[in-house]
Amino acid sequence: MSPDTKRPAFVLHDHRKPRPHFDLRLEQNGVLRSWGVPRGLPTVPGANRLAVAVPDHDLVHLTYTDDDKLIADTGWWELVDRDARRIVFVLHGREGSSRYALIDTGSNWLLHLTKEQPPA
Repeated sequence: MSPDTKRPAFVLHDHRKPRPHFDLRLEQNGVLRSWGVPRGLPTVPGANRLAVAVPDHDLVHLTYTDDDKLIADTGWWELVDRDARRIVFVLHGREGSSRYALIDTGSNWLLHLTKEQPPA
């Protein structure tokens, strides 16, 4: 858990190599569950982005940066709903809160910005 809030943390990394992409990492059970998001998080409600599950990362990646990896956003996340093929959650980042769903398609995932969003 993030030490200052005791809530599960998230980080969005902006990678510059080998190709520009983002990694969404959600703290869960002592690790960061991670998805590569080639085009970044969706910004229009109802929009989807491909999300590719990648191996879990250690919690040290919550603050990790280097010449090719920057932190695009960080904060905490809350679980709204979950079933075998879908995780609905709210990211509470530096600039505000957004509600997403990760949907397992069987081969990859879709990251969906839900039409219903938290109040501003």
